[in-house]
Amino acid sequence: MTKGFSTYSHENGGRALLLFLLFLLAIYQFVHAGYNAFAIVCISPLLILAVYVLFNWRMSAFWLLIVINYFLQMKDSPMPSGIPISMYNEMIEIVLIAIAIIDARQSPHFERCGNLMFLALVAWCSFVTLQVLNDTCDLGIDIGGWYSGARMMAFQLLYACIVFSIYIDTPKKLQTYLILWASLSLFSAFWVWKQKVISFTPTEYAWLYYGPGRTTHLLNGGTLIRYFSTFSDAANYGCNAAGAAVTFIIITITTKITRQRIFFGLISAAVLWGMFQSGTRTAIFCLMAGLMVFIVLSKSFKIAVPFSIVFGLFACFLMFTDIGNGNQQIRRMRSAFNKKDASSNVRDINQAAIKKYIADAPWGIGLAATWQNVPANNKYKKLSTIPPDSEYVFIWVHTGIVGITFFIFTMLIMLAGACYIAMFKLKSRSLMGIGAGLCGSFVAIQLGGYGNQVLMQFPNCLTFYGGLALVYILPYLEPAWIEYENEQLAKQEERKRLKLEKKLAQRV
Repeated sequence: MTKGFSTYSHENGGRALLLFLLFLLAIYQFVHAGYNAFAIVCISPLLILAVYVLFNWRMSAFWLLIVINYFLQMKDSPMPSGIPISMYNEMIEIVLIAIAIIDARQSPHFERCGNLMFLALVAWCSFVTLQVLNDTCDLGIDIGGWYSGARMMAFQLLYACIVFSIYIDTPKKLQTYLILWASLSLFSAFWVWKQKVISFTPTEYAWLYYGPGRTTHLLNGGTLIRYFSTFSDAANYGCNAAGAAVTFIIITITTKITRQRIFFGLISAAVLWGMFQSGTRTAIFCLMAGLMVFIVLSKSFKIAVPFSIVFGLFACFLMFTDIGNGNQQIRRMRSAFNKKDASSNVRDINQAAIKKYIADAPWGIGLAATWQNVPANNKYKKLSTIPPDSEYVFIWVHTGIVGITFFIFTMLIMLAGACYIAMFKLKSRSLMGIGAGLCGSFVAIQLGGYGNQVLMQFPNCLTFYGGLALVYILPYLEPAWIEYENEQLAKQEERKRLKLEKKLAQRV
């Protein structure tokens, strides 16, 4: 038996010995640390196998990241419970970055990360890292609490920038990503239709009628429902749909390929319909702001004039008429322009209270401070319990006037750099449309984050910060994109020619 074990170990490069050591470690952990530690050691070979699979099929891992990210906050999420939902994204992103570092010689795309957006995010992450020393609430240094906030507020932005910059390196991959994003958005619109026409799932029904959704998503005595699709809530879905619609509308206008124009046009219509079903009033302003970015970046009066007319008519329809008031969704959207709206007044009251307390905390109350751990006798206890109702207000509360100023500054720098690329550096009209669409969607979600706490929610962060990162790599892709587009146009013309020949032949 000893000889057999030695022979097996020799032939398999010590893998048997490694498994034996893992077995001993698992038993030790079970005796001294309990079942959880035992389970972690037992599944470690599976984790190693997963990393191996990801290394060999890295693009599949990237596409998996996009899909998983989209469904993390679905009420009936297919992802196993018991693990923080952000860990799924984070683990895949870190593995993808590690693979790129290990394989840097074969895939040397790190030079694409050296741009204005990357530097701005590094600066923001550095500032958030210093927040670990923030002890405004006299809680001591809580590294675990700080990291929980920092990874959501800063590090996930940097991960998205790096991963998108490295792995979208060809026109075909860029096109695949846009189609995948559009398909996921279409599924969310379909899910709204399913919720509206067929029914909610038991989990969705419980959340809506007996959980947090009861007070925020059932309006007018329960006769008006704010649909939330596959997202955490209606505000998250509405703002996401507005940002996605901006990109798809602009691609529809600027693409030269007929099939793409039809595809993205239909997707745009479906996503806009879903946006209105969310009842998220901020989404209207998100949509308008994103399309206004395109008007500026397009440098075209042919685009600016009709868009301005449509915007004006739409605003007048909501602000100065009662047309469609029989529809509850239209009435709710119309209330977005009502300065006396009750929910808006509540936010103003909350922000006035926050401003009063935050004056003595220029660096904020810290990322680790929450209503659960700030003592009742602490002067900032009230500040930790006031609902922020906005991502920008949340950052303001936890990092202070210094932090929110720095955050806004970094966002403006990133956006300005991307807009400059789309406006002046890209020669291809269709590629400029993609760049302008991604810039517009970034502005849309930022405005959504100003009105609601959605900016760092899933799937928004990866989608829109990753999208802005794509704008910075478009100049690298442009030569190959022009060639790729010409091939597609040639195929399109060939299909037209064959169709015409067939039509003529039938006449004869």
